[in-house]
Amino acid sequence: MPIEFYAWDTPNGRKISVALEEMALPYTVRPIDISNRRQFEPDFLKISPNNKIPAIVDPDGPGGAPISVFESGAILIYLGAKTGKFWPADLSGQVPVLEWLMFQMGGFGPFPGQVHHFLQVENEADRRYGLDRYMRETRRLYGVMDRRLAGLPYFAGDISIADFAILGWTWRHERHKVDLAEFPNVARWYAAMMARPATQRGFVVSLH
Repeated sequence: MPIEFYAWDTPNGRKISVALEEMALPYTVRPIDISNRRQFEPDFLKISPNNKIPAIVDPDGPGGAPISVFESGAILIYLGAKTGKFWPADLSGQVPVLEWLMFQMGGFGPFPGQVHHFLQVENEADRRYGLDRYMRETRRLYGVMDRRLAGLPYFAGDISIADFAILGWTWRHERHKVDLAEFPNVARWYAAMMARPATQRGFVVSLH
């Protein structure tokens, strides 16, 4: 039976659609229209108690029992462990994957997300302060990524779930007001990721 994928067309949603396609897992999209506050409906809160997308329900979970998973980072780890794909078998290989996954979850997501927010703030003083603060940190994070990729093709060496996580937000670089030409290693990595057929399918599948 296919995985039920609760999502909307956001960076966090696209992380999982890309991973599902790359792992060749069957899934059914269950759109959660966050613009209409569907994420607060009781049935969805049973799956995702923090009222955030994405979330999944895997009918063939551990021991063959259904399991639900919320939080995009947790979903990526679960899917990687379930399939053995894009998730190293040994702990030493898992460490850099976890490091860069947490980098995305803790920084390269929350900070560009604030850029998205303040770009829409009407009060000029509030908008200016917020954009100065969050765009500066977002650019710093792009710099961290660019230095990491100077000698590596992917964030953990081999392609992994960390790349899917970071790709979901790099996909919105234009909304971050970031020109990837200023970060050539990120630009090279981004082009390589977006050229992958399964990744392309993950970005075109309808999440509405």
